[in-house]
This record gives sequence, C-alpha cells and structure tokens, in this order.
Amino acid sequence: MAAAGLPDGDVHMYQIKTRSIEKTLLPLIKQISSLVATRGEAAAGGAAVQRVGAAVCCAVERFVAVGETIADDNPDVRHSMVLACKEARAAGRAIERVCAGADGAGMVSAARALLASVTRVLLLADMVVVRQLLLAKDKVARSLDRLESVSNFAEFVRAFTEFGGGMVELARLTAERRADLRDERRKAQVAAARNVLERSTLMLLTSSKTCLRHPGSASARENRDTVFCQMRRAMDLIHYVVRDGLPGHEEHSHELQPFSDSHEQAAQWEAGTALGALRGLSTQVRTARARGGADAGRRRALAATLRALVERTHDFTDSAYTSHEHRQRILALAERIAYELERLVAVAVSLEEQGGSGAALESACTGATSAASELERALVSAAREQARDLSSLADDARKLASDLAHIASSCGERESERLHNIASQLHEQLDHIIEVCKLLRHIAMSETLQVSAKFAEINLRIYGPQVVTAARTLAAHPSSAAARENLDVFVDMWAWLLADAARLAKELLDLTDERPDKQQYSSLPRPGKHGTTSKPLKAVRLDSDEQAKIAKSGLEMKMMSSEMDAETEKWQGADENNDIVKRAKNMSSMAFAMYQFTKGEGRLNTTQDLFTQAEYFAEEANRLYKIIRQFSYQVPAGTIKKELLEHLDKVPTYVQQLQFTVKEPTVGRAATFSKVDNVIQETKHLMNVISKVVTTCFDCANKYKLDFTGLSAAGAGRGSSRDEEAAGGGGGDAKPGGSSSDTAM
Repeated sequence: MAAAGLPDGDVHMYQIKTRSIEKTLLPLIKQISSLVATRGEAAAGGAAVQRVGAAVCCAVERFVAVGETIADDNPDVRHSMVLACKEARAAGRAIERVCAGADGAGMVSAARALLASVTRVLLLADMVVVRQLLLAKDKVARSLDRLESVSNFAEFVRAFTEFGGGMVELARLTAERRADLRDERRKAQVAAARNVLERSTLMLLTSSKTCLRHPGSASARENRDTVFCQMRRAMDLIHYVVRDGLPGHEEHSHELQPFSDSHEQAAQWEAGTALGALRGLSTQVRTARARGGADAGRRRALAATLRALVERTHDFTDSAYTSHEHRQRILALAERIAYELERLVAVAVSLEEQGGSGAALESACTGATSAASELERALVSAAREQARDLSSLADDARKLASDLAHIASSCGERESERLHNIASQLHEQLDHIIEVCKLLRHIAMSETLQVSAKFAEINLRIYGPQVVTAARTLAAHPSSAAARENLDVFVDMWAWLLADAARLAKELLDLTDERPDKQQYSSLPRPGKHGTTSKPLKAVRLDSDEQAKIAKSGLEMKMMSSEMDAETEKWQGADENNDIVKRAKNMSSMAFAMYQFTKGEGRLNTTQDLFTQAEYFAEEANRLYKIIRQFSYQVPAGTIKKELLEHLDKVPTYVQQLQFTVKEPTVGRAATFSKVDNVIQETKHLMNVISKVVTTCFDCANKYKLDFTGLSAAGAGRGSSRDEEAAGGGGGDAKPGGSSSDTAM
C-alpha cells in the first residue's frame, strides 16, 4: 500500500494470485488510500470526502449483491460467502459513517476492515472457479481410469468419446486460469501441463488401439502405460498450480532462507539452477557488506548456498559434452569462490570478535562478487557452446527416427540388426540433447524459460525412448496397421519435442548474446528527435534488492494509474473528442509501464528506458496542463474553480522537478539507482496532482455542463501521433529487443 496508513494492504495483495481479483481490488485500494490520507479532512466532514464515502458504500453494495448470487449458486461456499458479504456490507457502511461524521481517527480501522472483507469475498469467489477446474480435472482422471481398464474396442470407443468431451472442458478452463494467473512460473507450469495433455491425447488413442490389437506385446503395453503416466502427471501439476502449490509448501520453506525475503530470489532457489544460486550468493555477500559483517546465521547460510552452487555446477563439469577448457575454468572458478567466501567468513568472525576497520571486509566482498560474476560468465559460455549444436543435433535425430520407422516396417535378421544400431544412435542423440536442455535451464534468466527447459528435458527423457519401443512393436508385427499408426504418432511427438528444444536454445542464445544491440526500440521515443534529452545515459541493470526497494513506490503509482483510469471512464459520454481524457489516459498508460518496470516486467527494459518514459510523461503532463488551463476559462468563478486552479498551479512545478531529475547526470550503480528511485517518486507526485486536477475538471463539467469542443487545438494543440505512440499511448505492446547487457531487472 501507499504511505496512507494501511500497512496490511501489502499482505492482502500478497494473497492475490489472479489478475481478475487484482484488477477488481486496485480501484478500491486507491479510494481507501485516498480516504485514509485525507482523514483530517474527513474529521471536518468535507463534502468531497462524504461523496467518496457514499460512492464506496454503493460500490460495496453492488459488489456484495454479486457475492450473494455466487453463494446461492454454490452450496459449498454458501455459509462462508454469506458471512463475508455481511462483513463487507457492514464495513462499507462504516466507511460512509466515518466520512460523514467527525470520527476521522476511525478511518484506518474501517478501511482495513473493508479491504479485508472484500478480499475475503473475492478469494471465496475464486475458490468456486478453482473447484470447477478441479471437478473437470477429476472427470478426466476418471475417464483415464476407465480407458485403462477396457478390454474390447466397443467399450474403448465409448470411453474415449467420454474422455474427449472432458478434455475439451479441461482445456478451456485451464486456458482461462493460465491467462488469469499473476505468477509467471505458475503460468508456465500450466502451459507445460496443457501441452503434455494435448500432445499425448493422440498417442493415448494409438497406443491403446495397438495394445488392444496385440495384448501380448510388452512393448505396446509400455507405450500405452507411459502415456497414461505422463497424462496423470500433467493433471497432478495442474492440480498443484491451481491450489497454488500449498501442499508441501511448508516443507520447502526452510530452503528459501539462505537467500533473502525476495520473492524473485526464492523462486530462483526453488528452481534449483546454478544461476539462481550464484545470484543468491551475490545477494548474501552484498548484505554482509551493507551490514558490516555476517553473524553466525548468515555465515551458515553462505556455506549452504556455496554447497548448492557447487552441486549445480556438477551438471556442467560432469557432462561428457562440456569441453576440457570450459570444465577446467568452471572448476577453477568454483575453487576461487570457495576461497573468497572462506576469506569473507574469516574477516566477519574477526570483526565480530575483535572489531576493526571495514577495509578487509570490503576487499573480501569485492573478491567474492567478482568471482561469482566470472563463474556466471563461464557457465553461460559453456551452455552456449553446446546450445549452438542443438539445431543440427535435432535434425540428425529427426532423420534417425524416420529411418527407424522405415526399417521397423520390414522384417528379417538384417533389418533387426540395423534397427538395433539406429536405436543405439538415437539414444546417444537423446542423451546429448537432454544434457543441453539441463544446462540451458541452469542459465535461464526468466522463470518461464526455466520451466520450459525443465519440461523439455523431462518430456524428452520420458517420451524419447518410446519411439524405439514403438518401433519394436512394429518390427514384431510388421503387417499391423495399428502398430504402424502408433509409431508414426510417436515419431511426430519426437519431432515436436526436438522443435521445442531447438526453439528454447534459440531464445536463450538470443538472451545471452553479448553483442551490442543497435536496434531502436519501436515502443519508445528516440532521444534527440521528439524529446529534450540529447544524449542517452548508459543503461544499467538493477539487482533484486534495488528492485524490491522501488517496488513499493511502483505499487503506489499503479494505484494512482488505476484511479486515473476510473476517473476518465466517467467522461466517456461527455465528448468523443475530449482531449483531456485522451491525455489523461496516455499518462495513465505511461505510469503503468513505469510500475511494470519496478517489477521487472513490461516494455521498459533498462533504466534509460525508464528515464526516457519519465521525460515523455512530463511532456504529456505539460500538454495536459495547457489544455486544462484553457478549459478553466469556461468555469464560472466560485469555490470549485478555485479548487481546480489550486491543483492546476502545482503541475508546472512537479513537471519541472521531474524534468530536472531525469536530466541529472549519474556515474556508477549507486547513483543510477538513486536516480531511478527519485524519478519514480517525482512521477508519483506528478501523477497524484494530475489525478486531482482531472477529478476536479469532471466535477466542473458536470456542474456547469461545459463544452470541450476546440480544447485540443487551443493552448497545447494536439501532439503528433508519433509523439503519442512514443509516450506510451500507441506502442504499449511492442517489445524492445535489448541485449542481456542492457536488460534491466
């Protein structure tokens, strides 16, 4: 939450796992934050605060009516939902009473109660959605059990028809859930599970038919059982994600301690990657430097992280496909990190026992972080070397599978020997490709790529050998149409898996490419052409600690953006040519993009992207100021005009402060981070005053029935379409293609 006196708000937002609930809550959170921030005015019974209180109460009444409808339709949650709706209604009325009365001190408790009760209603409604998905999953699971137990074709056809209908419903519900999830790892896991189910369905059909046609064939039964097993695992994963991974969560909680409370670092630790361990180690070293030492607990955490790192580098050094040069370099750097950490621990113990200067600690920390950076580069280089060969490996493996299918349809001792030889080659290729996928997961820089690499490895490991198994079935029954069809389907699956691995390698090669990027960002303005910045500053990456520090300000800005959107929605019926609305929406879009930057998401990839966007935010605010200044001439003299001008007169000051902050030169990481924080803060202040101006404009327009015609041409004039796109109004979906050295967050 903002600094509005609602510290529990962050806890509520942490419970929210879906975008639909987040989208519903944010406008309410913003309104509550505004009320709490102005509780002194509430004590005086201000008219504006009374209106907001009444509006909140009405909104809660409508919201509760929907919740009660859900309760009527779902007996499982009826009792809990009715109680939650009752609490929400009471909290809404309490807010209205506080806003209308003199009890300003009761605003905080009333706001907390309202936010908690509304969140509870939303979570209960989400439980209904989860239950529907789990029921669909259970229905498919029962169909699978029935399919596995059939003994004749007629029964199989009926069971498969029922299974197909259930799969269609499950696919629809999982697609909707995936789109609604906020967590990128969970979204990627659902996508991986859906791919397995979709691709395995045809294999389930052909392997079951082959097994029914040749009940004595062990290879046919192995094909079928493998498909059943994988589909059940995919549904278990869907169940796990939909329930938000709560089963077993406590068992793994101790593993998160060696890093910090950062969700990003915890996810990296959970992923079990070498890159995650390295970055966690670097974070711990920076913490030791900032705290002037490391106590016994932090020293144990450093040792645990080092053990995890060494264990994960074994995947590189133990691989038969890692070159001797890379292996020796990785081993040497791992030893160097161990030495540097041992030195750091010794210095920390000495400082704790004897005291002294921090020069030795600074030197030890610098040595450790330098070694970690070098090891990261060595691991990326080793993985890249193997990833470059993956495309040719995949082509060879596809050809081997085609040859295998061709030979399996023939019979004879000679063909049997050739089949054995090709199968051996295919297994060798498979082992190599799996090794590459394993290394790619270790260097994956996003949770989505980590999950993709993990499941590429798992699917290749499980389904890859089944191509040979299917070929053996056909070799034993060369005239069987069912066995031939089954082999063709498994070969197609093999080709899909190889294509997945090759695409993954290409994405990671592109992300870790160290060549400078010369591409201009299509979604951002080009410095020197439309803006006031003549020379772009060097782009800098922010680490997880720095990102966490600005995340709170980013959330506050997002809530302001949501309030701006809510305000501009009121204007839609006024005039389709209303330039105030257009400019305000444009600024809201830019503020939201800057909020996404604080989370490491969205189209702003580097600190320079953020600064450029902030500059255009200031320019757009200046244009809006001129338009509203022209609009103010139509407003008759009175209290409301005075309020409008009071807010409006603050805009140039905030614009100038933001522009000065953006243009301020920086040298070094610390200065850049400080500038990022200042830019976010100044943008937030400007957004706040703009929101008040737009709200007051709306009140004036309603009260005096004012005309907006010609406003865009007067005063400010319209910005060019290219200006609007650069500022974020039209290019929000474009993705810059920055290199890894430029990627912020």
